[in-house]
Amino acid sequence: MDSIQSLIKNLADQHGRKRESLLPIMQAIVEQENYLSEYSMVELAREVDIPAADVYGTATFYSFIETKPAGKYIIRICKTIACAMKGKNQVLFAIQDMLKIKLGETTPDKRFSLLESNCLGWCHKAPAMLINNEVYTELTPEKVREILADYMKKNGQN
Repeated sequence: MDSIQSLIKNLADQHGRKRESLLPIMQAIVEQENYLSEYSMVELAREVDIPAADVYGTATFYSFIETKPAGKYIIRICKTIACAMKGKNQVLFAIQDMLKIKLGETTPDKRFSLLESNCLGWCHKAPAMLINNEVYTELTPEKVREILADYMKKNGQN
């Protein structure tokens, strides 16, 4: 049994083998593996005895379940009208310029992925973004450059 199979079996033992268990198991796999691969989806379907198409449909419905490899730090920019009106595009351009990637891409060193997301729940402090589970609000291009510079320093980058 490979490590993904063991992980999925342990998660199914913990959460149960029902359709309602899919989401918590998927979230735990993503937390451990950084994304939910096709292989993981097939193994999960087998373990909980649910069609693979149902597992895939559930995985792709939720924007926080990554189904392709992502960077160590996943940057999610809010794309609501509130964030757009408060300068989201300038913040996005600053991130793209600093990391040299576009929306939907990952840096070549696999450190950062840049994604857009629907409402993050911080409209009153727009524009907002998440880096993994860390919320950043009231962003400006300058503020976002400082935030990213700190993440780069954490990893010996500059």
